[in-house]
Amino acid sequence: MSEQFMPIHHIRSTSRRLVRELGFMGGDFAGTDLPPSAVHALIEVETCPGVTARDLAKLLRLEKSSVSRMLRKLVLSGDILEETDPEDNRIKRLHLAERGRERVRAIHAFANRQVSDALSRLAPADGHTILDGLRLYADALGDRVDATMPAIPIIEGYRPGIIARITQMHALYYARTSGFGQRFESVVAEGLATFCNRLENPKNAIWVAMRGQEIIGSVAIDGEDLGSDIAHLRWFIVDDGVRGSGVGRRLLATALAFADENAFAETHLWTFNGLTAARHLYETHGFACVEQRPGSQWGSEVLEQRFVRPLNA
Repeated sequence: MSEQFMPIHHIRSTSRRLVRELGFMGGDFAGTDLPPSAVHALIEVETCPGVTARDLAKLLRLEKSSVSRMLRKLVLSGDILEETDPEDNRIKRLHLAERGRERVRAIHAFANRQVSDALSRLAPADGHTILDGLRLYADALGDRVDATMPAIPIIEGYRPGIIARITQMHALYYARTSGFGQRFESVVAEGLATFCNRLENPKNAIWVAMRGQEIIGSVAIDGEDLGSDIAHLRWFIVDDGVRGSGVGRRLLATALAFADENAFAETHLWTFNGLTAARHLYETHGFACVEQRPGSQWGSEVLEQRFVRPLNA
């Protein structure tokens, strides 16, 4: 798309207004007396307990010296604890102290009220539009800097807790964004448990993204349920804390590489209308929507969509 057709000026203007409305330009931020960088640091330490100062600097896109000064203040204020790594005493791991946990709870409460108040002035469907738009924009901006993110390994195969954790990520995300409930959670858990019993078939595989000992993303290729020449991409999800970090793209690329290596003629996936950011990701990896139909298999009626990607697309 040529620049003349892209709303660059309006996006920049709206971005500046958003920054002002959120309080980044001064005064109290997130209901605290902390600068925005310190608020974000506390949230990232909560999300990634044990993170190092170096990795925190990469997450926040800040110079290491700036992060060091900020962390020194947060340690002295009793918000953050530094603990020596048990395997390398040169490395300090960061954790929230009790004061820091209380402060982060207050930050979340303030931010949740702020978002809730704004959404209350809009139509219910507008919330999903905002979410998808922000994710698309953040993903596009993040493409410049994904290489600076701390390494999150993609690991293949079953591991203890995988069924429960992947089910939990699906249940929580789709309850919040689409109103799905117990029926959806049960369908995910049952299907995933049955699939894991078939992992001995070399045409089937599952991968998870790991942050420490926590599963924060997943994807699977089921090479049996749609026929011998079709790969079924299933259970693709990432945790809210790493959306926009590139983890989803890596999981998807890993699964599609497996499908191509095993010479599946096509890879299929089922989703539903309204998940704009996910659709954009699928289409950039060679998928096209070939079928739409109303369905209620997930507990409420949605417009189900089937996407297909040919071999080596």
